[in-house]
Amino acid sequence: MKRILASLFLLLGLSLAQVGLANSQIHAVRGFMPDLKFTLISAHKPEFTEKDVRGKVVLMFFGYANCPDICPTSMAQLADVMEKLGSDAEKVRILFVSVDPHRDTAPMLQEYVENFDDRYALGLTGTPQQIADLARRYRVAYQIEKPRGDNPNAYEVSHSRGVYFFDTKGKARYLASDSEEVEALVEKVRSLL
Repeated sequence: MKRILASLFLLLGLSLAQVGLANSQIHAVRGFMPDLKFTLISAHKPEFTEKDVRGKVVLMFFGYANCPDICPTSMAQLADVMEKLGSDAEKVRILFVSVDPHRDTAPMLQEYVENFDDRYALGLTGTPQQIADLARRYRVAYQIEKPRGDNPNAYEVSHSRGVYFFDTKGKARYLASDSEEVEALVEKVRSLL
């Protein structure tokens, strides 16, 4: 019964994320989402927290390195945002949080994000419990399927979509569709600088 409910929750979360964000809108979430707070692992720091990005505008995205389509497209989009910000990009950080902590190591994630932005993007992972807690905090739905065959690393991961914007004080400000126009994202980031 729990597995069925979890599957229904995932499908509902994915559907709501796709329907609610498919209009290419940026939604104000101030007062509706909690402040930025987490303890994860980066390639450079075994205990990376929100304090490490305090004073920066944060664009947080949940995904995984083996994602075939959504994640690389979103990372390329965010890299384009950073490029268009010019010198203001140094005041912004992209946090790519893995929902696949079994396969995604911190060094692998950092190498992955640096393929898109080698200056201001950070790949973060953690224990399965740390990831689950952070995903629950920001209402991110994800599910790791059972491995196919004998290979324990041959499995699919489903996850909801969207980019969370936090201001320089760590306050949640916007939730954007991953299909939003780059110019609109740049405008919202500039409004938080």
